[in-house]
Amino acid sequence: MTAAWVAGSTRARTLARRGVGRAAARRVAACPSAGEAVSMLAGTPYGHDVRRGQSLAEAQWAVLATLLWHLRVLAGWLPREGGQAIRVLVRWFEIANVDELICRLSGVPADPEFVLGSAGTAWPRLRRCASLAELRTTLAASAWGDPGGAGRREIQLGMRVAWAGRVADAVPAARAWVLGATALLAARERHAEARDLPVGVRERCRALLGAGAVEAVSLPEMAERLAPTARWALRDIDDPLRLWEGEERWWTRVEEDGRDLLAGSGFSMGPVLGAAAMLAADARRVRAALELAARGGDHDALV
Repeated sequence: MTAAWVAGSTRARTLARRGVGRAAARRVAACPSAGEAVSMLAGTPYGHDVRRGQSLAEAQWAVLATLLWHLRVLAGWLPREGGQAIRVLVRWFEIANVDELICRLSGVPADPEFVLGSAGTAWPRLRRCASLAELRTTLAASAWGDPGGAGRREIQLGMRVAWAGRVADAVPAARAWVLGATALLAARERHAEARDLPVGVRERCRALLGAGAVEAVSLPEMAERLAPTARWALRDIDDPLRLWEGEERWWTRVEEDGRDLLAGSGFSMGPVLGAAAMLAADARRVRAALELAARGGDHDALV
């Protein structure tokens, strides 16, 4: 145990309380308008970035920006190996930035970029790309690796699967989450969208899930061929139209595992990862609550 792990674990447990919780999210969801919901949320810890008067889209982006800020603060309190693990998790926000860059390159309105600071991997170079071809070349020369194509789909899928592989290596306690998420991604592409995975993406999925699972011709066959550490996400789902159930199950497990990790004794990566999971699940719930408020309010629909 080091002083940095003591400080970081203590900070993680404190930061986990910056989520508003299920009850408060239900109150946000019950608001009769997005404006009222945003005003309510601005008075919570999400007020770091959520401001009264923001639109629904602006507030939902601000919720994620607050999550990113909390994770960056947490990384700064940890010893080197812990901080690096959190920065690997934070690479999701770099993927989100690239998604918005692709929108801008396509002439589609895009959200603002997330401020990554030292948590960025290649964003300072990626943000200067003027075409999808240049974006692929820049990714290939970075830690992300070649996504396997210069199309929007290849780049987005390639980055997500590359991130999954990196998290699985760098954060062993999150491996079951990563494999479950990768199984859901591959299942949606192969069996819901009926599209072959791009070559580079397919090879990375094979490395994570096994060739047999990736090449399965049906969803039940895919689930059967997955290792238990990934199969749980597809359990009892035999229709691609029900994959949303797997996604809800994924978030439920991440939040429950995160709560268990946070409650564990000691000063280590466990409570740190638990705090990150709890904060991410809370941010997702709050974004859904804002959406429900924009539709007139319905706290009963919030999971």
